Amino acid sequence: MVGAGRIAQTYAQAFADTQHAELVAVADIRKEAAEAMASGMNCQSFERYEEMATSAALDAVVVCTPPATHARVGCYFLQHKVNVLCEKPLSIDSSSARLMLTTASENGVILTMASKFRYVDDVVRARSVVASGLIGEVIHFENTFAAHVDMASRWNADVAISGGGVLIDNGTHSVDLMRYFLGPIAEVYVVDGKRIQGLPVEETVHMVVRTTTGVTGSIDLSWTINKDASYISIYGSRGTIYIGWSESKYRESSKPGWVVFGSGYDKLQAFRSQLDNFALAVQGEQPLLITAEDAMASVRVIESAYRSLRQNRWMSVNGKSDPIPGLATVAGG
Repeated sequence: MVGAGRIAQTYAQAFADTQHAELVAVADIRKEAAEAMASGMNCQSFERYEEMATSAALDAVVVCTPPATHARVGCYFLQHKVNVLCEKPLSIDSSSARLMLTTASENGVILTMASKFRYVDDVVRARSVVASGLIGEVIHFENTFAAHVDMASRWNADVAISGGGVLIDNGTHSVDLMRYFLGPIAEVYVVDGKRIQGLPVEETVHMVVRTTTGVTGSIDLSWTINKDASYISIYGSRGTIYIGWSESKYRESSKPGWVVFGSGYDKLQAFRSQLDNFALAVQGEQPLLITAEDAMASVRVIESAYRSLRQNRWMSVNGKSDPIPGLATVAGG
């Protein structure tokens, strides 16, 4: 594992609970941080990931460094024929993300992006409910990741390190979730919210999305306001699904009551399932749930979202900015 920061701590817990992979080494430019994690996990520690790559016997690596370093670190291991699970976003722009995909392909190894919410049990069950046709044809999708967090001293709000603000940070999860349920995203329109924390990046945004099949979606992201309701709501022609932090349920329009199908978000379970899927894919025993192409698509959607934010207009994911028929007035508002 490269990086021993906040997200790496959760991976360490997940490694302790998986039977499909063993953490054998940790590298971090903060020598003390690497040593502390390695001590707890009974593995080797390194100050430089290059030294780890040449000194430890590695089948795969988990990249937990800030986004601006993902392409450099990821490509180094891919060139050394080491499989890579890279934290989201895969990269801060599509050109470097494409380089990562090309490098993985040329060296015959696996590249995938971490997207923990795809592995949440309730999300997996909800997708099965949608696929069953129980709520009919999906008409609208809503996602909210909004909680007050003081970002003044965190690298996530430093554009040179993170690539942007809340849009690339939490929005990467959002667009991947929408693609997981509904397929490719065609167009996006993004509005910047009021900035309270004095950050140089966006801290609250509202995104309107349309898929290639015509399903609309709305995504609310914020580091400043709290929204404690369900983080995913899916509205179909015959029913509704709510995926919540403490409970998930669905209701058919023709029936009076809600059916509870999940007990909420379990972060450690999601990380453990993600590691299991990656490890089993490396061993050739299971297909990846998130392919390199999925990761690339997320980067392209977020890139288009930033273009929309800057230009205050609908933006197609292929880079064109043709207005969506019937929705031009929304963009103007």
